[in-house]
Amino acid sequence: MPPLRRHQLAYLSAAGWRQALEPARDGQAQGCLRHWAAQGLPLVVTRQPLPLDGEQPQIALGLSAPPAWGRRLLSLQVQSAAIAWFGEFPWLSDVVPVLPRSARGPLLRLEQALAACGLRAHAYGSVGWQRLTGQRYLHARSDLDLWLAVADADEADAAVAQLQRHAPARMRIDGELVFPDGGAVAWREWEAWRAGRSRALLVKRLHGAALESALPPGWTPAPLAHAA
Repeated sequence: MPPLRRHQLAYLSAAGWRQALEPARDGQAQGCLRHWAAQGLPLVVTRQPLPLDGEQPQIALGLSAPPAWGRRLLSLQVQSAAIAWFGEFPWLSDVVPVLPRSARGPLLRLEQALAACGLRAHAYGSVGWQRLTGQRYLHARSDLDLWLAVADADEADAAVAQLQRHAPARMRIDGELVFPDGGAVAWREWEAWRAGRSRALLVKRLHGAALESALPPGWTPAPLAHAA
């Protein structure tokens, strides 16, 4: 099994869904999960509990239910063998057609500007779930949640610059910058911290979150080697 990451999608096997549907839940939650199972829809990797000595760790997964099931956040735990494969939320380019027409031009320009920096954005949240499931999630005030993998602080700064420059006028862009060690920071918080308006960063990781006042190791570019 590959290393787990936040925002990673997990597709259960048939046996995995049988395991996931065993615990008793209220009718609305059970109905939503049965629909997910019947359609082969994914779940998302969420914050993982710290493993205890001698215990077989289970994997914490979740889904954000559409309005048809009350917009509930549902969580469940499965054994690793229940997961058939992993996937990713759709690229920004894949969700642009489902977004308001007024936002499409700026978002396509954002995608192009990020690509010029060697970056690509995944859409999660309501937009990503609507694209994956075909269910209606979006409403007039919906935000667009994006996560971008960045190699270091320089790439994070470049991503933020493009997010600010190409933000649609009528759609708020939220989301996270995800560093190679799995640590993630809200891009707006990163911008405020880099500008000196905040003293610490809330860094979210697979097993929890913590305020950090300095860049973690590996988040700064390696120094260039001098030619001999």
